[in-house]
Amino acid sequence: MPPKKKADAEGSDVPLSARFGRVKNTLKMGLVGLPNVGKSSLFNLLTQQSVAAENYPFCTIDPSEAKCPVPDQRFQYLVDLWKPPSVVPAVLSVWDIAGIIKGASEGAGLGNAFLSHIASVDGIFHVVRAFDSDEVVHVDDSVDPIRDLETIVSELCLKDLGMLAAAEQKETESVRKEKGLGRKAEVPLSDAFKGTMDKVRALLESNTAVSCGTFSNTEIDIIKDKFELITTKPIIYCINLSKRDYIRKRNKWLGKISDWVKGHGGGVCIPFSVEFEEELWGLRDYPDQQKAFLDECTEEATKVGLTGPQYKAKSILPRIIKVGYKSLNLINFLTAGDKEVKAWTVFKGAKAPQAAGVIHTDFERGFIKAEIAGFEDFKALHGGVASMAKLKEAGKYRQEGKEYVVQDGDIILFQFNVTATKKK
Repeated sequence: MPPKKKADAEGSDVPLSARFGRVKNTLKMGLVGLPNVGKSSLFNLLTQQSVAAENYPFCTIDPSEAKCPVPDQRFQYLVDLWKPPSVVPAVLSVWDIAGIIKGASEGAGLGNAFLSHIASVDGIFHVVRAFDSDEVVHVDDSVDPIRDLETIVSELCLKDLGMLAAAEQKETESVRKEKGLGRKAEVPLSDAFKGTMDKVRALLESNTAVSCGTFSNTEIDIIKDKFELITTKPIIYCINLSKRDYIRKRNKWLGKISDWVKGHGGGVCIPFSVEFEEELWGLRDYPDQQKAFLDECTEEATKVGLTGPQYKAKSILPRIIKVGYKSLNLINFLTAGDKEVKAWTVFKGAKAPQAAGVIHTDFERGFIKAEIAGFEDFKALHGGVASMAKLKEAGKYRQEGKEYVVQDGDIILFQFNVTATKKK
C-alpha cells in the first residue's frame, strides 16, 4: 500500500503539495479526468458560462480558462454593511482540461498536449464518474471509478518518469559543463540530487504521486527547482453522482473511492452531481421554483431516513471552490470603504509589504505600516456602523510593520510613501 501523506521530515504546517508549488497569488486549478466524466459541465457551473460539453471524447482540446468568485461570508458581511458601488470578490482561476485516456503519456488521443496543460496548472480537481447513463458514453464502455482513478494516476506518473529522466540528463550536462568534463567521462552528480531522484523514482514506479512521499526541505527544493513534476500538485477528488444518489448520499462506489484515496496519500473527496446542479442553476431566475425544487429534494432525503441540516439539499459548488482555493495555500485579506469592498488574494505566509504589493507595487515599495482589524473583532465591536471607531476605542485596531504575517480575513488599510526611492 502506498504511504500516507505526511509532513516533511523537517516539519511544517503547510501541506507538502503546497510547498512544492509556486509562491504566487495568481495560481490556478485544472479540471482533470477521463473524457465524459463531467469536467466541462462542472466548469460551466463553477464559472457560470458555457463551453462545449458534448457527449464524445476530446470535445475540449484547448483548455478553457475562467475565474470564479470565491464564496466568503466575511466579504459579504462587509458588502452588506458598506453597500459600496464597487464590489470585488476574491477569485479562483480554473482551467477545463480535455480528457485523458490510457496511453496519454505516450501520445494516445491528444495526450501530450493535455498533459502539458496539466503541468501548467497549480492544483487539480480530479473529476471521477460514479453515475450510470446510457446517454453518456464511457470511453472504456463501463463505469468503474477505481479503474478510472488508476488510469489517470498511472498516466501522470508515467509522464513524471519521463520528466525525471529529462531532469537527470539536464543536471548531468550542467555538471559536465561546470567541471569541464569530456563526453565520455563519468559525471559525478551530488548525493542530494541522486538520493532525491531515487526516492522520487521509487514512488512513481509504484504508481504513487510524489506528493504522497516524505521529504526534507532540501529534497523539496530539488524537486521543486529541477524536476517540474505533475504529481506534486494538490488534488481534490470530485465524485460525479446521479441526482438521486447525491440527494440520498448513497452510491455503491463512494466507500471504494474513499478507500482508494486513503491508500494513495489521502485527500479531500467531494461528492457532487452535475445533474442536480444543472437543474438547480436552470431555476436561478425563478426563486420560488428553485426553493420548491430544493424542498422536494430534501423531502426525498427525509423519506430514506436522512434528517438534519447536513441533509438539506443545497449546491456543493461553493465548497468545491473554497477547498480548491485553500489547497493552493491561498488566503485573502479585505479592504473596505464607501467606494469599494474588495477581497485580495495572497499566498499564506505573506508579510504585510507583500500583501500591499498585491494592491499596487508602489504600496510595497513605499510601505510604512498596515492598520489592521481582525474580522471577528470588527463584527463583534463595530456596533452597526461602517467604521473602525469602536474598534479603536476597544484597542482592537492595531498598527503592524514589515514583519507582520497577514492572516486570513484581516481588514487592512495600508500606509505608504510613494516617493520612496526604489533600490537598484
